[in-house]
Amino acid sequence: MSRWWTERVAGLGDYLPLGLAALLLFVLAGLCAAALYWWPSWLPWRWWPRARTGEGRRGIRWRWPRLRWPWRRFRLRWPWRRRRAEQEPADEPTIVAGDELPDLPTEAFVSLADRLAAQGRFGEAVRERLRGIVRELVDHQVVQSRPGWTVTELAAAAGTAWPPVGAPLDAASRTFSDIWYGQRPATAVHDGQMRGYADQVHAALASTMAGAHR
Repeated sequence: MSRWWTERVAGLGDYLPLGLAALLLFVLAGLCAAALYWWPSWLPWRWWPRARTGEGRRGIRWRWPRLRWPWRRFRLRWPWRRRRAEQEPADEPTIVAGDELPDLPTEAFVSLADRLAAQGRFGEAVRERLRGIVRELVDHQVVQSRPGWTVTELAAAAGTAWPPVGAPLDAASRTFSDIWYGQRPATAVHDGQMRGYADQVHAALASTMAGAHR
């Protein structure tokens, strides 16, 4: 057996160089490995006859196979697309229409207003900042939230109930009303003003809480 193999290899070497023969063997091994890996996707069992009743004496029917190539396995995933998907926010801002006060914490309104302002949607950002101001007052029991009341009505009630926050609340309500009811275009200046009003209300609440603990 070894002598026969040696003679065949020597005879093959007379026609093909050693490097070319090695390359052909490598290619053949790769093709065999691929065929075994994707079996039976590229050569399904439809090659073989199937027995069916009522089709001749033996009921044999031949069907031409459909080649199915697993192209999805070769789909490239670019790294910069993955980084872009990770940088994008997972959830879009949840915006509640109307001018009422949703049952959300103050931080949710502030975060939503920041995201809206970053997108250039300053009118909606102004509304969310006013909601955040009123929610903070409701949480500190300055005013009681009532179903059906708008944020401007709650702000007016809070300013009447607690005069130290009357000035910033009145200014914030006017800014909101000019934009949403008076159809005035909202800009980054209005968003900055609402930030200042929110800081004034928060500072007044903080000073009151500090004085109560003394």
